[in-house]
Amino acid sequence: MAHSLRRTLAATLLTGVAAAAPLAAQVSVGGVVYAAYQYTLNSDSLTADSNVQHINNFDITRAYINVTGRFAGGLATRVTADIFTNGNIPGSRAYRIKYAYVTWTPEGSALTYKLGEMHTPWLDWEEALWDYRMQGQMAMERGGYVSSSDFGAGVDGKFNSDQFNFQVGVYNGENYSGALGDGGKDIMARASYRLLGTDDGSRVGGLRLTGYAQLGTPSSGGTRNRFIGMVSYRSMDLTLAAEYASTTDSTTGGNTTTAGGAVAAAAKKTGSVISGYGVFHFPATRFSVIGRVDIIDPNTANNSTATNTDKLTRVIAGLSYQLNPNCRLLADVDLLSYDSGFVVTAGNYAAYANRQLGFIHAMFNF
Repeated sequence: MAHSLRRTLAATLLTGVAAAAPLAAQVSVGGVVYAAYQYTLNSDSLTADSNVQHINNFDITRAYINVTGRFAGGLATRVTADIFTNGNIPGSRAYRIKYAYVTWTPEGSALTYKLGEMHTPWLDWEEALWDYRMQGQMAMERGGYVSSSDFGAGVDGKFNSDQFNFQVGVYNGENYSGALGDGGKDIMARASYRLLGTDDGSRVGGLRLTGYAQLGTPSSGGTRNRFIGMVSYRSMDLTLAAEYASTTDSTTGGNTTTAGGAVAAAAKKTGSVISGYGVFHFPATRFSVIGRVDIIDPNTANNSTATNTDKLTRVIAGLSYQLNPNCRLLADVDLLSYDSGFVVTAGNYAAYANRQLGFIHAMFNF
């Protein structure tokens, strides 16, 4: 009887510990890998130059290792290692920390507080809407205007089952891949409101109006402002989005001195980004088609001149197949064209020669 009682008590204690352990700490490890085959499609006179290495390669474009933890009291953590090509050593890879942050969601609260190297407000949200990060960066990131991660502190909020959600924070502004910068900081904020519901009840689902603002100062001094407006629609089978962004950049570190000895402030450069995209999933199949057009003009003041060398247009179109929940395949073309005033130089020669590419992408997670 005593032995039976002791065994019962021991079993009860072990069961209680096992049940309580997940509540105290839940740590998981996972990863995402982007692989691709890419091939140069354009074949004009420039691509016949033997000095230009045309692209015809398989590659691992990116790999991420994620370690996440959930703890009692609404605490959660994430650390993500970003493994990428090391351009200094052919065939090798380098790694850096992309995310390393802690979050706290008070019990019953609609707000989550964050601190560390974390998501910035715009790209994390837009990439969830587009859902094809495997193809490449979004227009604002490809243009060099925003980054997906930075060092800072902020708060996320969602209300009425994500009808309204937002993210706001204060960041270094130099992005996770750059130096920490000086004492200047950037304020970034995004807000999204669902006007009409669909069968997609996620934070990006439905007919939505979304806005983003970033006000900051680069380490060299000056101005770094971004404003984005978007209208989007997303259901389980259809995604449509159109966005317009205005950008303003200047630096004081690059000021010049006039003949009289006075310091002349560097001129502000105002640009624009227009992007529209869509995804259609064929019902009852694993196939989807995607399409996107990005128009990036880093300096709209040049548009009236005959030597505008910066405006570009990118067209993306492809067909994807969801092999299983952990693997997606995508065949697409990525066609880049430049403004008619574009001047080919030694610095942009190779990129111009490989401006139109065909891809076969694979994304797998674990």
